[in-house]
Amino acid sequence: MVGSGVEEFSTRHWGRKPLLRRTGDRFGDLLDLDGVDELLSRRGLRTPFLRMARNGSVIDSRSFTGGGGVGAEIGDQVADDRVAALFADGGTIVLQGLHRTWPGIIDFVTGLTDELGHPAQVNAYITPPSSQGFSAHYDVHDVFVLQFAGRKHWKVHAPVHTAPLRDQQWNEHADAVAARAREDAPVIDEVLEPGDVLYLPRGWLHSATALGDVSAHLTVGVHVITRFALVEALTALVGADDRLRTSLPLGIDVADPAQLEDHFESVRDDLIAALKAVPAEDIARHVRDRAWKGNRPEPVAPVAAATFALNLGDGDSVRRRDGLRFRVRDEGDGHVVLGLPDRHIVLPASTATALSALLDGSTWRVGEVPGMDRTDQLVLVRRLLREGVLMAASA
Repeated sequence: MVGSGVEEFSTRHWGRKPLLRRTGDRFGDLLDLDGVDELLSRRGLRTPFLRMARNGSVIDSRSFTGGGGVGAEIGDQVADDRVAALFADGGTIVLQGLHRTWPGIIDFVTGLTDELGHPAQVNAYITPPSSQGFSAHYDVHDVFVLQFAGRKHWKVHAPVHTAPLRDQQWNEHADAVAARAREDAPVIDEVLEPGDVLYLPRGWLHSATALGDVSAHLTVGVHVITRFALVEALTALVGADDRLRTSLPLGIDVADPAQLEDHFESVRDDLIAALKAVPAEDIARHVRDRAWKGNRPEPVAPVAAATFALNLGDGDSVRRRDGLRFRVRDEGDGHVVLGLPDRHIVLPASTATALSALLDGSTWRVGEVPGMDRTDQLVLVRRLLREGVLMAASA
């Protein structure tokens, strides 16, 4: 998305300022308008995987959903004919969570989050000719806009609230946002065409209007892990210090600053000491769930995976599951622990060499994994296949 200048993007643009690139790639391997129609008409989508907007306001989902019919006793399945009518009347289609519903985008996000180190999501915005889906606003995550059909006029303004956190939504600054968009010259005032990529750090104001034909773009939302996440981790972890858990005096009026002031200095000193004592390992363990659980790793085909594991034999090839987040820890008690986003797998220390090899990203044949005999390799590999750590490697 940022071409070959990754280092320049990292130092000059990431989290700092927008970037517009003209790539010439129409992103057809990710999604096209035929794929949009398939999702809306044949995939049985339900809310919240679709929402719609018109004239800057969200349309009530009851206007484009209904019952699923015989055998699908639900009331919020997308009604394609209602979507078509609303779209013809100027409604913008927003396909949400495409990183969970569309194969090309699932694979794309699996690789992207490995590179970014931050979780990501993908939505698609399909806008009728000469229509604006949403008024000027900002997002609380970074975005990459990938235009894949039609043309869209984008206006980008500088932030009114820099680097907002997840709970600092734009509507808290609605008047300032509207004034900035109305009164100030935009930083970017450009028409995006198929193949164009626009990067916007969180907090940058933006609005877009379709031109001519139907316009469609993907928005890759990057849910960045911020420095404040470390602050939150530290705050949570210092609760282990009993000096900070002691009660304030009996009868204190906590609404009286003068009474509280007597305790500020000692609490501050104890807090600083407690913060310095928190191990980096504990902070990492506290923060990593945000990245590890933000995206799922490569999809597993349940039937094929179970069959492969059942019939595993000498010479079969396996590889680590793409996008898997993990950490291996030697317990020093004759065991190693494979930490995964949702569980821990305890294995004998004798598996350490083989485990390290199997997790290194290479393809391995059963019988050729170092550090274990063939029989033990079969046992270990079959266990890791059933745990969703390894997958069958293509021939």
